[in-house]
Parts: sequence; structure tokens; C-alpha cells
Amino acid sequence: MRLSANGFYVEQYRKCCNCGILVYGEGVRNPEHPKKLYCSDWCVEWRTSKDRGVADPVLPIKQPKLPFEAAYPAKGERIAPYDLVTMNILDSTMVSVCREMGILLMKTSYSTIFNEGLDFTCALADAKGDMIACAEFCPTMIGGMPLLIKTCAQEIDFKSLEEGDIILHNDPYRGGLHCPEHTFFRPFFVDGELLGFAVCIGHIAEIGGMVPGAFCGEATEIFHEGLRVPPVKIMKAGKDVEEVWKLLLANTRTPRQNYGDLRAMIASVELGCERIAATVRKYGKAVFKQTCEDLMDYAERRMRAEIAEFADGLYSFGDTVENDGIVNKPYRIEVDLHIHGDEVVADFSRSSDQAKGPISATLGVTTGAVYNGMFHVTDASIPKNSGCFRPLRVVARPGSMANVDYPGPLVAGNTELHPRLANIVIGAMSKCVPERSMASEACTSMNFVFGGNHPEYDEYFACYDLMAGGWGGRLGHDGNDCVIAINGNCRFNPTEVFETRFPLMVENCELVTDSGGPGEFRGGLGYSRTLLVREVPITGSQCTDRHEIKPYALFDGLPGGNGSTLVKTANSSDWKTVSEVYGKVSTSKYANVVFEPGDRIKLTTPGGGGYGDPKKRARESVLEDVREAYVSSQSAETDYGLKG
Repeated sequence: MRLSANGFYVEQYRKCCNCGILVYGEGVRNPEHPKKLYCSDWCVEWRTSKDRGVADPVLPIKQPKLPFEAAYPAKGERIAPYDLVTMNILDSTMVSVCREMGILLMKTSYSTIFNEGLDFTCALADAKGDMIACAEFCPTMIGGMPLLIKTCAQEIDFKSLEEGDIILHNDPYRGGLHCPEHTFFRPFFVDGELLGFAVCIGHIAEIGGMVPGAFCGEATEIFHEGLRVPPVKIMKAGKDVEEVWKLLLANTRTPRQNYGDLRAMIASVELGCERIAATVRKYGKAVFKQTCEDLMDYAERRMRAEIAEFADGLYSFGDTVENDGIVNKPYRIEVDLHIHGDEVVADFSRSSDQAKGPISATLGVTTGAVYNGMFHVTDASIPKNSGCFRPLRVVARPGSMANVDYPGPLVAGNTELHPRLANIVIGAMSKCVPERSMASEACTSMNFVFGGNHPEYDEYFACYDLMAGGWGGRLGHDGNDCVIAINGNCRFNPTEVFETRFPLMVENCELVTDSGGPGEFRGGLGYSRTLLVREVPITGSQCTDRHEIKPYALFDGLPGGNGSTLVKTANSSDWKTVSEVYGKVSTSKYANVVFEPGDRIKLTTPGGGGYGDPKKRARESVLEDVREAYVSSQSAETDYGLKG
């Protein structure tokens, strides 16, 4: 990445032409293609091998290093034995600190996406920016965190930080996820020494841009999606930087709500610093620093041991996104998993070029999706820290669906493409460890966003409403019903809260019969919810998928059911798509539709794919599904072969 001479703006987001990471400085050149820029010799060798037709290069992983990391001395040999007791105690303590940070954020925030949806992640990092602990919140944020912090370190010298500084950042192109995801990190010191950071990433529901709620299904450039903030200090030495606050709050439709949410995030990292500093004082700085290194090494060894059990080879898988909201054509995402020894390279080079609409992913999203997918097929008890990531390498060429280039739009890449990317990693692993894999889940958060002027409070409201779908069947188990997509780990809004906060009525909310893909182990069900617009018009937008292409099945199962968005206007008795009523290109991605009082919106989520031949499903299970209305009598006969 090249900044202007005064450092005020980015002149060029320069990326490695192989793995897609930002390149600072001169980078590395390939003598065969001198105009191409690489981050490392490893990437030169990998791309050269691929270009020469080597389908499955055997190349030991070398992780990319940003320039600031070179200042840290290489880690020496561990002389004393690992203290497993202290490691476990410190790991549990740090995870508890992260959970407490999240509880504080949930309890003190203003917006439903925080206090009901839990769309945030809290973590701790060391002084190098490596994640040393996290709580069980949003997987997409967990996986993207180390790259995000280290990218910030290229612009803000960590040595210049002092007690009470808080850094804010949401630029997706600087290692981030998408614009609504705001990152706060606060350094913690003990005896004047910087030991690490308390970090909080949270989804701010309203950030300006073309539509209320940020999810503009018709965005064609990043500037349509809301305010981008480079790494800046929002607090210096414990005091507000008023100019930054004023700039942030002047660019949103809901300044009061945003102010409350941002304050809650700040309180979260302040609490994290207070708790972890007390822990360090209890054990001593030397023990803390060494034990954090040991924890990451331990997580790395555990992950390597898991990967070493997998058969070496090349495992490929792909899926299709139906359209981008702008052009009515499909986009492919493809992964090649190269497993050799105790390492995995996930190469997305065969994926489609980035879309014109907002469905492409940043490198941070894609990297997080690989970690997410691999964590689902490995031992869940491995500590989640940067050590887990070391045996995994991500290759995502710039300008592709898996690594969008500036100024391409990307807001739905985090919610729609991340689950697809994670699912195709799991799908590829189904060819290696079928007993640990699942069929496709719904792979969408529905992302229905809306805003308007509240009739009671005379204040603008905005809501980011996300919904849950079915998960895929897996060996020995049916898919979960109505669970948020694999990237989120979030909750959806309870009806009582929804109706209290917004001028909408929830007329019905029900599971959708037959939406779970038939299989020996059935896919989970999606659900349908009908919203009645009451006293005032609302402006709605949406970014979702799976209206046309069903969630895939595995091992002779059948695909899950499609989702849909239907509208019944106040002067009509028919349900129609937004394409039919408002002339939109896509039924699943649209922007700035004005719903009038009396209009109804029916949002239906997809189900999960089936696993295994449905004819092999236990007869008792099919009968129970029919009794519970999960499966219709017709499907029981047609798909499951149940007679009489």
C-alpha cells in the first residue's frame, strides 16, 4: 500500500499478485514477470509452479510478514518445559475477560444488532498484534482480527502509543472486513511497558451511504456503502478527540444511537485492559509474555497434529452466487485445498473476477472464512489464537470474488460470501474427512435493512435485521433449524423487541415445511416471517441470496429449499417479488424500496442441504418429521420412499 507523501490518503492499494495481501515498500519481483509485485519469495514460487502447470505444488508454508514485524527478533528455542497448568489457567482467564467485555457491550449498547444480535467480537492481542485469546462471538471477525491489527501497525507506530489511547478503524481495504464492522483497540501497559491490546470489533448498524442500514444491494462502488475510517485515535491519553467524534456522527442518520454504540465499544476495551493488566500483575510480566507465546505454540502444534491426520492431496470444491444485484448473472467461487503433511494452502485463484455489485469479499473476510471452515473439521478444544492460523495459508488473487480491489463494493461479502467460502472449504474437506463435514447451510443472513422517521419519537430510526436459516445435514445428525449463517454466531431480533423499537408488526413467524434438504440426515429448516408496515413509510434494502440456487447436498442427499422475499402492497391481494413490483434486477438484492403503511413483506430463509441418500433415512425419523410438519406427506413418499 502506498500512502501520499504527507500520509493523509492512500495513493494505491498495492497487493501481492498471488496471495493478495497488501504490499508495503518495494515488495518482491519475479524475474520472469518483472512488472508483477509479490509479498514474498514463497508467493513467487507458488505462482510460478501454478503457471507451469503444477496442479498441486508441495511447498512448505511461509507466512507473509509485514514490515513492522521485521523489527521483532526471531523467537528463540524454548529452554524450560512448558507449564501446562499456567497455560490453561491463563487461557481460561483471558477468554473470560473477552466474554466479560462482550457482556458489557451487549448490556450498554443502544442498537438491537448489539444487545439482541450480538454481532461483535471481543479479543486480546499481544504487542505484535497476534491474537492471544477471544470469546465465542462472531467467527468472521475472529479470523480477520490478526490481519486487521497488523495492518493498522503499518500506519500507527505502536511505540508511540500511551495509556488511554484508543484506535478506531473500519477501512475494508486495510485488512478489514466491511464498512459496518468498526474495530476499537486499546493498548494495555504494565510498569510503562506495552504488553498488548484489548480489541473489540462490532457491526455499527447505520454508517451513512446510499441506504439506511448500510446494505445497499445496488452499490457499485465503496462510496455507496458509507463512511470509511482509516486508523485514527478516537481517544488520546484517555480524552476524546472531539474532531473525530464530530466527523463520525455527522455522517450517519442515527447519531444518538451510534454515539451510544461507540461508547459501549470503548467501555468494552477499557474493561478488557483493566482486567488483563490486573492479571499480568498477578503472574508477572515475564510469565505472562512467555505463557502467551507458549499458548500460541501449543495451539499451532494441536492444529498441525490435526492436519497431519488428513490424507495428503488436492481437494477442490465450489459454489455459485446467483447474481450481484446489478447484473443478472452468476458468479463462481472455487477453492483448491492443498494438504501436505501438517499444512494447508487454500487457493481461491479459480474464482470469478470481482462482481460489479456488493457481493465480493476482502482478503480479511476470505482469510477468516478459511479459518472458520477448518475449525469446523478439527478439534474444537484447540485454543483459538493466532497459533492456530500458522499452518494455514490463503491465496486469493486481487480483483477476484475472494479479494475485491478498490473501489469495488463489498458490504455483502462479509455476510453472504464468507459463509459460502467457509462452506466450500468444508465441502472440499468432505472428500478427505466425510465424517466431519456437512452439506451446505443457508449461507445467507438475509440482511434486511430499513429506516424511517419514528412516529412516536420524531427521530430517525435504522435497523439491520438479520435472519437465520437451516444448516446442512452431517453424519449422524440432521442440520440445525433456524440458526444464523456460519459466519455470524448471532441471534435474531425477538418479536417483542422488534415491534417495540420499530413501527412494524410481525404477523407470523413459522418454520417452512420441506425446506430442509432430504437426506439420510436431513437438512435444517428455514423459516418465514411476515412484516406489516404500520404508521409511516419505511425505506428498505436487502442483500441476500439462494432465491434461485439451492443449498447443495452431499453424498446423494438432496438440496435445501430456496429463500424468497415477497411483497404484498396495501392495494393488492397478491404476493410478488421486488422485481415484479419495483422493477429491480434481482429479487434478492435491491436498494431504497419505499414500503408504504399497509404493505406486507414476507421474508423466507433457505434450508440446509441433505447428507446421504434419503431412502436410507430411518422410517421412524421420517414419520416423526411428518407428524411435526417438518416434512410433508408428499415429500415423505417422493423423496424418502415412505409408502403408506
